[in-house]
Amino acid sequence: MIQHIELFFKAIFIDNMVFAVFLGMCSYLAVSKKVATAVGLGAAVIFVLAVTVPLNWLLDQYLLQPGALIWLGPEYADYDLGFLSFIMFIATIATMVQLVEIVVEKFSPSLYNSLGIFLPLIAVNCAILGGSLFMQSKEIETLGLALNYGISSGIGWFLAILAIAAIREKIRYSNVPGPLRGLGITFIITGLMGIGFLSFGGMLTGGDEEIVEEEQTVDVQQTTEDNKELANNTKTIE
Repeated sequence: MIQHIELFFKAIFIDNMVFAVFLGMCSYLAVSKKVATAVGLGAAVIFVLAVTVPLNWLLDQYLLQPGALIWLGPEYADYDLGFLSFIMFIATIATMVQLVEIVVEKFSPSLYNSLGIFLPLIAVNCAILGGSLFMQSKEIETLGLALNYGISSGIGWFLAILAIAAIREKIRYSNVPGPLRGLGITFIITGLMGIGFLSFGGMLTGGDEEIVEEEQTVDVQQTTEDNKELANNTKTIE
């Protein structure tokens, strides 16, 4: 349970897709002029990540990793299909994005029209592919953790675009210098928010420090005991 909670908060605040690694910036900048539009796209990103990351985890575990095909028989144990990772991941993402596009067009035509070309472009959103690639590089162990990582990464991206959309709606009525209006002030605010999110970096390190201190205490005690034993052996020899 602790592992799930740690991964959830780490993906949202510490390894945020926008503020930590700056992925998905195209949609983040283009669709953040209104809060309503940002909420729609953010929800779509959460759904796509929540579905594609676990699916790609299954593909990685049972098809792409070296020796993953052993379930087909011992003769397939030496096969390595890792070179197909990008193709398989993108195919899964494109399928899910197409499904989202169909659903949004059917049930919310106004949102579909406001999102425009950026809804199908989720298929090539770096944050979506980045979620699957980070899942693979982090060597996430279980399907449940992969689902957790997909949802939490999507929530992190959703919070980022929602925050910048709310700020952009407010600064529309502010006295922003002419050369900085539009994307200029948006880039500055994004950088400042990224610096702010760096403060979350120590949020999950307290336990690690306690473990290090405990290990150091155990090492000191062990060294003391060894020295005492060595001194006793020396006296016995004398």
